[in-house]
Amino acid sequence: MSIELEEGVEVKKGACWFCYQNCGMLVYVKNGEIIKIEGDPDHPINRGAMCPRPHTWKEFLYHPQRLNHPLKRVGERGEGKFKRISWSEALDEIAAKLKELKEKYGPECVASIGGTNRTDDWARRRFFNLFGSPNICHIAHVCWLPTFIAETVTYGWYAVPDIGNSKLIVVWGRNSGTNNLPEMRSILDAKENNNAKLIVVDPRLSETAAKADIWLRNRPGTDGALALAWINVIINEGLYDKEYVDKYCIGFEKLREHIQQYTPEWAEKVTWIPKEDIVETARMYATIKPATMLWGSKNEHMGWGSPSLLRARAILKAITGNLNRPGGNLVLGPDTEIYIDTDLELNEALPPEQRAKQLGADRFKMMTWPGYEVICKYTKEFWGKMPPAEWCCEAHPSYIWRAAVTGKPYPIKAIIVLASNPLVAYGNSKLVYEALKSVELLVTMDFWMTPTAMLSDYVLPAASWLERPVATSSFGTSCFLILSERPIQPLYERKTDFEFWRELGVRLGQEEYWPWKTLEEAYEYRLEPLGLGLSLSEFVQFIRMHSTTPPTTEKFATPSGKIELYSSILEQMGYDPLPTYKEPAMTPYSNPELAKEYPLILVTGIKFMPFHHSEQRQIPVLRRMHPDPLCHIHPETARSLGINDGDWIWIETPKGRIKQRAFYDVSLHPQVVCAEASWWYPEKPGPEPSLYGVFESNANVLTDDDPEILDQVYGCYYYTGLLCKVYKAEE
Repeated sequence: MSIELEEGVEVKKGACWFCYQNCGMLVYVKNGEIIKIEGDPDHPINRGAMCPRPHTWKEFLYHPQRLNHPLKRVGERGEGKFKRISWSEALDEIAAKLKELKEKYGPECVASIGGTNRTDDWARRRFFNLFGSPNICHIAHVCWLPTFIAETVTYGWYAVPDIGNSKLIVVWGRNSGTNNLPEMRSILDAKENNNAKLIVVDPRLSETAAKADIWLRNRPGTDGALALAWINVIINEGLYDKEYVDKYCIGFEKLREHIQQYTPEWAEKVTWIPKEDIVETARMYATIKPATMLWGSKNEHMGWGSPSLLRARAILKAITGNLNRPGGNLVLGPDTEIYIDTDLELNEALPPEQRAKQLGADRFKMMTWPGYEVICKYTKEFWGKMPPAEWCCEAHPSYIWRAAVTGKPYPIKAIIVLASNPLVAYGNSKLVYEALKSVELLVTMDFWMTPTAMLSDYVLPAASWLERPVATSSFGTSCFLILSERPIQPLYERKTDFEFWRELGVRLGQEEYWPWKTLEEAYEYRLEPLGLGLSLSEFVQFIRMHSTTPPTTEKFATPSGKIELYSSILEQMGYDPLPTYKEPAMTPYSNPELAKEYPLILVTGIKFMPFHHSEQRQIPVLRRMHPDPLCHIHPETARSLGINDGDWIWIETPKGRIKQRAFYDVSLHPQVVCAEASWWYPEKPGPEPSLYGVFESNANVLTDDDPEILDQVYGCYYYTGLLCKVYKAEE
């Protein structure tokens, strides 16, 4: 008898949250316990496929190191001494401390750090808006959000790639082959079914680049120069879509004049890509129709180098006529029938005088309240909806850390961390450590005792995707909503983030604003605009996904109603309305003196299977697949330094040094090395000074978060194209 037919077995339609793809899973449950998991062949994201992570569901769910009960620190911070307490005690004490700090320093003294969009972030926003603090953030400044802003100021929303109908696909600073397997499947399907060409821009021959028809190996941090040169070629050779530009775009003549300085010959010297390849690929993108372009988070790691690329990519989609065309990039906007995230966030509850206190808003205007309010004016008029604040209205983390340490411009006295490990995730790890040690209250909610949790006053156990329903629009879009049901009730005393914020809010006088007692009730509220009268479970069983209808309008959610190649919003906010290349702060060209001591160019953001960022290193079968951190280095460079393949090596920048194993990679330019991101060691001692070895191999020990070297428009971090030196670790 098959497991599906066994008596008493239920099949629950869940959604994996081991990364942000939310692949559909069929979870077989008997007597309240999971007995089997398999991919859901009817789910629109993964179509039944599974990566290695969900195969380890049992190890994850029952792992002896999982957090199962609330803990309170009883020793010195970082000493590793905690006692078990009840949820009521923990929430009562946290609420009392927050109230005390609010009365003494103002609500803005409380901040929150989140992760990669795998929580109900609207609940966190709702709590903080009602509490009165604008200082909430997640990893936005290195992951998609700057791209969203750059595209929104250009044509009113993010343009979703239509890979399945494309004849040419450009993957820029992204490795779909490890970071987004459903997307990689779509790319390979398009190559097979449409005979689509694939161009990949990446300093390393990644899994995706290995499948490319043309791989452009650029100097790290110079992507903007390549994009500007593409625009130069397309305009000067008359390859742009004149009819489309005349009808839908504004500012073309200003762009034409501005772009003359960015010739292929200039770009060759900057990017190290032969000018012939620059010209050939520009022509391909302009003439092989339809063509689509994928964003890449690596391009949001370039500090000063980021803004030119983010805007240039948006402009390229427009001038080639690949915008809002099947097989190109589609500006679908929000699913207006069901899209109510901004209503759930309750942003209007945060007074203007508190918005003005948001840390970083005076410098990085486009990712904070000043830019958000301008953008919302036009998206509200056009779509009837606004982008969620979680996408583009963030206090800047660098300012939060500095306010915690220095008390300027005012003190940060409490930090609540949820679904994040800031000691690993954010640049300048030593400053993050100092900040976390400085606050009067540090609360962490997670699956595991992480290095950040080890420093916390309260550590709270989080329910996983196996123990909660999931609502997602898949990371990076908003044109559809997929709902998945709760497979089993939370084990032990684990709770969802929604329950944490709601129960904390009730204790602080917010009860009237939390009418839903469960996540299921909140999700059913999201379904009400459809008028179907279905419960969450019924919607999941019979519909599962609701998607928007592509707009028929020929206008865009910008001040002019057109695609703004010359951005009036950026000009209004005091930024360059046209993309202008700027060399990152620490390269052989911008800082030649430093390059004498640190002669190699460093990429710190390599992500890799089977892990997602800093997660899953506790799972034995996954760790066996990738036991140690690897630093990719060209064999000739390594041998010249006396380094053999597999040797432990030091990677050093002016900020610090870490150890990783040398991994010979012939695809790299000999002057480039690539370090893996997000490493820590759950098997090492937790108490200080070890903190699970968080400073041993963590690439953010090498990076700086000085606001002066970050991108000044969006606040993008500087993780790519730094200077370093490498030498063998003698131990």
